[in-house]
Amino acid sequence: MNDADISLLDRARSIIALRKRQDWHHIGCAMRTRSGAVFTAVHLEAYVGRVAVCAEAIAVGMGAAAGDTDISVIVAVNRAGEVVAPCGICRELISDYAPEAEVIVPGAEGPERVSIRTLLPNKYTRAKN
Repeated sequence: MNDADISLLDRARSIIALRKRQDWHHIGCAMRTRSGAVFTAVHLEAYVGRVAVCAEAIAVGMGAAAGDTDISVIVAVNRAGEVVAPCGICRELISDYAPEAEVIVPGAEGPERVSIRTLLPNKYTRAKN
C-alpha cells in the first residue's frame, strides 16, 4: 500500500467513526476513482435485512451520481476501523463498474491491495453481440 491508499483507509475509518450508529451503520467505505475523486459512505441497515445496502454500493452510487465510476481503489472497514473484504454482491458491482479496480483487503501482514479480478475469478459477463 502507498500513501494514497493509507489516506483512503483513513477516510473510510473517519466516516464510520463519525457516522456509526448501533443497528444502522456498521461499515464505512472510501472509494477513489481514476480522476482522483474520493467518495465515502456508510452501510445502511434496515429492519428487513434484504433491503440493507452495503457501504461499497452506496459509494459506487455516489460516484455514479457524480458521473465518476471508474474506480481505482476501494476499501471498507468495520466499526473498529478494521479492513473487511467486500461481500460477493459488492465484488460483482465493483467489477461491473471498474474491472481494473483494486480493493484493499485484510492480508496476512495487514491491509493489502488486490485486483477485483483476484477476488472474483471467472466472473459472469453478458454475452457480447
